[in-house]
Amino acid sequence: MSLPPSTLNQKSARVYSTARVYKDACAQRSQDYWDYEQGITINWGKINNYEIINKIGRGKYSEVFRGKSIVNDHPCVIKVLKPVKMKKIYRELKILTNLTGGPNIIGLLDIVQDPGSKIPALIFEEVKNVEFRTLYPAFTLSDAQHYFKQLLIALDYCHSMGIMHRDVKPQNVMIDPTERKLRLIDWGLAEFYHPGVDYNVRVASRYHKGPELLVNLNQYDYSLDLWSVGCMLAAIVFKKEPFFKGSTNPDQLVKIARVLGTKQLLAYLEHYGLTLPHEYDNIMKDFERKPWSYFISDDNSLAVPEVVDLIDHLLRYDHQERLTAKEAMDHDFFKKEYP
Repeated sequence: MSLPPSTLNQKSARVYSTARVYKDACAQRSQDYWDYEQGITINWGKINNYEIINKIGRGKYSEVFRGKSIVNDHPCVIKVLKPVKMKKIYRELKILTNLTGGPNIIGLLDIVQDPGSKIPALIFEEVKNVEFRTLYPAFTLSDAQHYFKQLLIALDYCHSMGIMHRDVKPQNVMIDPTERKLRLIDWGLAEFYHPGVDYNVRVASRYHKGPELLVNLNQYDYSLDLWSVGCMLAAIVFKKEPFFKGSTNPDQLVKIARVLGTKQLLAYLEHYGLTLPHEYDNIMKDFERKPWSYFISDDNSLAVPEVVDLIDHLLRYDHQERLTAKEAMDHDFFKKEYP
């Protein structure tokens, strides 16, 4: 049975930017793979198989609990979705079912539903995560190598599957330092990539938003996730968490321009036929580009030339110029041995 045409892959009247890699990852798969507008078939598990132990977090769209399976006593994490549009829930479920089992992607174990409210809950593997504010300051260069390689492997995998994460940040990267394992979590903002489609720029968390989001460039792609990786790496290497700390979304771009320069920002916009939105009229000054050496002091021994060069190739205004996840994995930083 063929599905009716979808609005999800409808190209813009003016296509000005498409991904350098995995552009047709969704087109090469069946419509059923990416079309969550049609609803999805869910094999519901039994809610009585799980019990909640305690609450561990909450977000805009969900509450998260530590739990356990009463079938085998295994620990798990239970994410109870808040009532939002079913389309958003279908998108997250479709993306998770497509990606689960992939390298360093959080494992989805089950999907259950409260019989009364009909609210779905997602059951995930538990990762014994250490809070990033505790963990990152203790990182050695070989730790940074190990965990960022793992993160890039997860991103290359989801990108190859036609999926942008769109919310890469420390809070969504679970690290268990005892097992030295990493899991990329929270796929609630993730989206299927179709070339030439105009996407919503109200995604990602402020400190990790790429410049494309802040100038309303709707035809972004997987490279958005690599900007976020660059922000995370720069914060660790230059001991400045977060690296770009804006007080509002417009101020976030000002903080970026203070480092990468205003002239370079305007050249980026011109390249894609865009203009700087009016909210910047009174706050964007003519900032000179700062060299990366400006952020290096006696205190940050992690700032070796290879890692600084990697940061430089991720934190680029022009999303087309950023390294892809696969290119980043091949960078010299990952080839050297550090103590």
